[in-house]
Order: sequence, then structure tokens, then C-alpha cells
Amino acid sequence: MDWSAINPAFYVASVMVAATPLLLAAIGELVVEKTGVLNLGVEGMMIIGAVCGFITAVETGSPSLGFVGGALGGAALSVVFAVLTQFFLTSQVPTGLALTLFGLGASAMVGQSYVGIVPPKMPQLMSGADLNAFERIVLGHDAMLYIGLAIPVAVWAVLRFSRLGLILRAVGEDHNAAHALGYKVMWIRFGAIVFGGACAGLGGAYLSLVRVPQWTEGMTTGAGWIALALVVFASWRPLLIILGAYIFGGIAILQLNLQAAGSTIPVEYLSMSPYVITIFVLVLLSALHKYGISRAQAPAMLGRSFHASN
Repeated sequence: MDWSAINPAFYVASVMVAATPLLLAAIGELVVEKTGVLNLGVEGMMIIGAVCGFITAVETGSPSLGFVGGALGGAALSVVFAVLTQFFLTSQVPTGLALTLFGLGASAMVGQSYVGIVPPKMPQLMSGADLNAFERIVLGHDAMLYIGLAIPVAVWAVLRFSRLGLILRAVGEDHNAAHALGYKVMWIRFGAIVFGGACAGLGGAYLSLVRVPQWTEGMTTGAGWIALALVVFASWRPLLIILGAYIFGGIAILQLNLQAAGSTIPVEYLSMSPYVITIFVLVLLSALHKYGISRAQAPAMLGRSFHASN
């Protein structure tokens, strides 16, 4: 195997790009889960965001508007989940799974005529073949990548220091007590769900406009499920979402680089490695939590429906 084929600067820069969709989707889901709602429809919202963002960018010629379209597409699908679970009190788990199935099917139908089209290129702060390692890693990216890094920091600050963050956490820990204090639990959760959907839509749009600048059916390939796992990996802490996303993004890019370098490991094993490692990490965290070693603790009301008459 030719290790010299792996350029460290290109590798790190590629990891940052690969981590951004996971980072955006995971931070949105973290906010949703902080209010006590479990939305398993992240994959569906990401794929809808991918196709909506791609179509918007192609039709308008603006990748920036493409991200707006992706966020709106993910948010629109999340509204369906919010209405069903918060007002009709459907079970969150099957509703989320149905959302994913619907998103995969609807995106395949809507995006049929856009297969093979190249979207407008998202401008980078610095570009060119003569960039040094620092410029390529730190400055050689598009604006959305830096926004993706800023969002978890902003979410951390809001959850930790603001009144809004206190309310969100209170609803997730004891929705009955929050309701008794006069907070509109269902509407607070509704807003969090829409925010999570918008973030997942942004992650999907980043996939189709930047990481893999094209539209293909089912192009999320499990990224939404990895984003869900990242929330657990990060112990529901926003800043650890960044670390988790970069670890899993690094694994995904490493398997591609190993293939390019002529690794003798069968390509099927390399391709499934990110998902195997995701499962392994979740099992390990569960075992550590069982024996009191891990500090991971989900919001007390996670997955439990709320009704004002409770």
C-alpha cells in the first residue's frame, strides 16, 4: 500500500467537509432531544434537505439560496412530525421511522429529473492548487462549514447561559413541572423540532451541494442514523458533537483514502467500517453507563408524550 498517496493537508480538509453534514444534523437533533422528543426521522429530513437544496441551487443559480431551500425543506418535513406527535400524540418512534421512509421515497421521486446535473459551486474563502497546509485546512472552505462549527457553540451558550436554554432543559427533564409553571410545553417542543429539521435540512443540502456536488437517490446513505448516534456519543453536550462528528467524518474519509492508496483490505469491509464503529461506540457507552462509569444521561422525558391533562 502506498501511504504517500495520502496527503495530510488534503485529508484533514476532507474530514472537515465530511463532518459538516453530520455536525449540522446532530446538533439539531440534540436540541430536539433536550426538550424530551426523540425524532428518528433525521435521515428523511436530511434527504429532503438534500434534494430541496439541490433543486433550489440549480434553478436559481445560487448555492446560498440552495442552503435556504434545504433548511426550509427539512423544516417543512419536521412540521409533519411535530403536528403528529405533539397535537395528535402519536408515538414518536414509529412516526420518526415513517418520516424517514417518506423522505427517502419523496426525494427519489422529486429528484429524478436532476440526476447528472452539476450544481453551482459554493465559493471558498481561499482556493487554488498553491495553498499551503494551513491555508488549505483553515481557510480553504466554504462559509457553510464555518457556520456549521458556530452553531454548536451558539447552542451550547444558549442552553447553558440563557433563559431560553433553561426552559428547553426544564421541558426535557420534567414537562409536567414546566407546564405547571406556565410554559407552553407543546409549542416549545414544536419550535425545537422545527429547528432540528432545519439543521438536518442544512446537513442534507451540504451533502448535495458541497461534499458530493450532485443529486443521487438515497445519497445520505445512513448519515442521519450516524447523527442520531452522535447525540448519544456526545452525552447530549453540544460541544462534544463537534468532536464526535470529526471522529466519524475522519473514519469515513480514511476508508476512502485507504482504497485510493491500494489497501489490501476488501472494499466492502472499508465501506461498512463507519457504521460498525458507530455500533461499537454505542454499545461501549451503554456498558459504561450501566456500570456508572459514563456520565451520559439522556433527558428524563425523552420519548415521552405530553398532554396538558396529565
